[in-house]
Amino acid sequence: MPQPVIFDLFHTLVDGANPERDRVVGEMALMVGVEPAALVAAYHATWRDRMLGWDVAETVRNLARRLGGTPTEEQVARAAAHRRELAARLLDGVAPETLALLDALRADGRPLGLISNATAETAEAWRSSALARRFDAAVFSCTVGLAKPDAAIYRTAAERLGVDPTDCVFVGDGADGELGGAAAAGMTVIRTIQHSDTDPAWDGQPLTTLDELPSLLRGE
Repeated sequence: MPQPVIFDLFHTLVDGANPERDRVVGEMALMVGVEPAALVAAYHATWRDRMLGWDVAETVRNLARRLGGTPTEEQVARAAAHRRELAARLLDGVAPETLALLDALRADGRPLGLISNATAETAEAWRSSALARRFDAAVFSCTVGLAKPDAAIYRTAAERLGVDPTDCVFVGDGADGELGGAAAAGMTVIRTIQHSDTDPAWDGQPLTTLDELPSLLRGE
């Protein structure tokens, strides 16, 4: 069987759009009656809690109350929907060239997996995205209660593909220490800088664009 490839999601397959995320959270703050900059800061400070299991409404409710807000359930639902719309929009922003690359890898017989440190709204949006049907397994931190660089999340993805981690190639930008985590799990690691040069200290020549991946995998 050709070597399986496991991808990171944000800053690898799609742009992470960090300024857009902050803008949307600021708009959500106005919906629930708290100060926008404070809610943005609270979102950043609770990244680990959010990516390990808080759902989107729980996040809005918890953080608004921490900031002194008293949002109604209708306000919470409106803000949560706004965040879900962002998640769907980011996944819908995948480049046609990236989808073509994934199709080419699948045509070569390569199983494809995904590991993403992501919050609940991303996992929800994934199911109806153009990306989802191109993957044999997708593991989200928010649904398994594990996050990169924990070796267990890499093993989980490999198990879902029916292979050993040492059989896999991991492709990512390097956020959250993911490249070191993949290497520790026994995977071959490839760094991409197409969307973000996140881990410039990582050894090896990075992929400038994902289009270079098939040739690299073939050893050309």
